Amino acid sequence: MTTHRSPAEWGLFLLLSLCWACAFAMTKLAVGGLPASVIIPGRLTVAALILWGVMLARGERLPPFSDRAAWLSIVGLGTIGTAAPFYLITLGQKTIDSSLAALLISAAPLFTAVLAHIRFHDEQITAYKAAGLIVGFAGVAVLLGPDALTGLDLELGAQLLVLMGAFCYAINSIIARQAPRLPAIVMPVGFLTVASIASLPMLVWTDWSEVQPTAVNLAAVLGLGAISTAAAGIILMYLVARTSATFIALTGYVIPIMSAVIGYFAFRETQSWNALVAFVLILAGVWFSQRQARKRAPA
Repeated sequence: MTTHRSPAEWGLFLLLSLCWACAFAMTKLAVGGLPASVIIPGRLTVAALILWGVMLARGERLPPFSDRAAWLSIVGLGTIGTAAPFYLITLGQKTIDSSLAALLISAAPLFTAVLAHIRFHDEQITAYKAAGLIVGFAGVAVLLGPDALTGLDLELGAQLLVLMGAFCYAINSIIARQAPRLPAIVMPVGFLTVASIASLPMLVWTDWSEVQPTAVNLAAVLGLGAISTAAAGIILMYLVARTSATFIALTGYVIPIMSAVIGYFAFRETQSWNALVAFVLILAGVWFSQRQARKRAPA
């Protein structure tokens, strides 16, 4: 298989990375006036409605409920893999910077490697992969800093919430690997629909007397749904069909950088020295831990 990528594919790759990187900035704008219990149902419902329109326009439909394997995957991807991490990350971003949240999420492949070792016989942790995991998790430790040893404060708690979101994304990867093959648009429509329904109970525990959104807050929620979820999903489906998983996985290296640039220019966010060191360690760990897998299965 050729590894040559056309300018259009690289352009879509960068656009996909930007859609995902913007999610952290838009979440920061949204949490300024809305609770996570409102942001998540809003984001998921907007995305689900847009993708439903795309699916119907393509003449496709969800699998029948009798297809138990497909629906188990859809429910898992929608709840554990989508609604839960969205909520955890949004809660965390009430306290920490958008660029820091993006860096914490970049650790998700480290969790994936550990879970894949437990779940799949062909994804065992080798000495080479173990070295990558040690380096990567050392980066996470550096990012949390020495304060993690002295007790749980508000900022550390927020970072741990985002890390829990990264762990949910790792579970998502395991579920996705075992999911039955469905038409490209059908799976995201299914799990975003499930996620939006699963998130609706959040509205019940919302204290509506304190919800006074501005136009910026509402626009951010719409942007999260339309751009960072629906549009990103459509671009992703196009790239999955025409490139490779390895190529798309490179977004994990680009998103933290884009998020840092957006965070600086939009909010004047700057990170400490330990965040920069952690950035190098985490991404180096991800690269080392995935390198052998890429050599074995470049497609």
